[in-house]
Amino acid sequence: MPEKRILIVDDEPDLLDTIQVTLEMEGYECLVAYDGFRGLDRARTEKPDLIILDVMLPGMNGYKICRLLKFDEQYKHIPIIMLTAEAQEQDRLTGEETGADYYMTKPFAADKLIAKVAEFLGK
Repeated sequence: MPEKRILIVDDEPDLLDTIQVTLEMEGYECLVAYDGFRGLDRARTEKPDLIILDVMLPGMNGYKICRLLKFDEQYKHIPIIMLTAEAQEQDRLTGEETGADYYMTKPFAADKLIAKVAEFLGK
């Protein structure tokens, strides 16, 4: 069975690297992007099995990326986990309104992220 591919979009290189290593240890293939425009482009060209998406990104925020993908027939099936420091209830509601499948706040427990990824990818 081929590896599931996950796109991680975050502008914090250390955090992105940590998430990438953690998921690769679980057997996933990871793609990365450090800004909103590149994240949207990689999502459209690579069509990953799941996207982990920060909200506050240079260029284009995660809410806009999520909305553009979730309201497009070609990409709406891709689960999106928003992983962000934006922890207010309104932020969570905005995430839901834009189509996020799950909203997780930073700091986060790696085992919880792994469990949520596995849940979405059926692993």
